[in-house]
Amino acid sequence: MNFYHGKPEEDVHINLTPLIDVVFLLLIFFMVSTTFDTTSQLKIKLPEANQVQMQDPPQKLNLLIDADGSFFLNSRELTNSKSATLKAALERAMNGTRLPIVIQSDADSPVQSLVTAMDVIGQMGLTQVSIATTRPIE
Repeated sequence: MNFYHGKPEEDVHINLTPLIDVVFLLLIFFMVSTTFDTTSQLKIKLPEANQVQMQDPPQKLNLLIDADGSFFLNSRELTNSKSATLKAALERAMNGTRLPIVIQSDADSPVQSLVTAMDVIGQMGLTQVSIATTRPIE
């Protein structure tokens, strides 16, 4: 016996078009909001060439302070951590121009090193100074 009650069953279909749209929007959001880290310092040896290369002046000066309080100006270590040495190195690197300075200080570096750097930069009358930080890991 075949008992059949009234309405036939309808096939249920899920429309995937809105789901695909949402996935693409999420993909675009994550691609746009991603930041890239440019602070890696790789030691590589470049091949040699006979042609003389023209050196472009740097667009900014990077002042790094390591955990011991030593100064590095554009990846070159200064001889000591005295303010006179830092001032002379900054004047030589700037060559009469006023470049922005980015200070990257190690979290474990002595506070005095950062204060010395800020003091020297202030004495030179430079105003375009920024301190690089990272986001905490959550």
